[in-house]
Amino acid sequence: MKKIIVVLSVVLISAMSFAQNKNAKATIEVDGVCMMCKARIEKACIKTKGVKSAVWNVKTHELKLIYDERKTDLKTIQASIVAVGHDTKELKATDEAYNSVHACCKYRNDEVKEEHKN
Repeated sequence: MKKIIVVLSVVLISAMSFAQNKNAKATIEVDGVCMMCKARIEKACIKTKGVKSAVWNVKTHELKLIYDERKTDLKTIQASIVAVGHDTKELKATDEAYNSVHACCKYRNDEVKEEHKN
């Protein structure tokens, strides 16, 4: 009986040690200036397969993510973000994608940035 309990304990412990943490957390910087940018960035992330949570802070430009590492990675998520016209530290949106954002969301324009500081 003791042998069975010991064997079961060893099996359970080894199974738990091999369990993979599927939910990864990450924070990346994404350029934008307003609540429309926030909605666009978060929507692009959530549409990416494997992303469970995406919250972008307008003031700090930090995007906090929770995603399944088995289904996606940060490069794929960033590619979704730049496809809708927003730059990250590692990837830049194409001019075509950037020009598709609303006029008040032109975060590369210093005048627009200044307008959104208040």
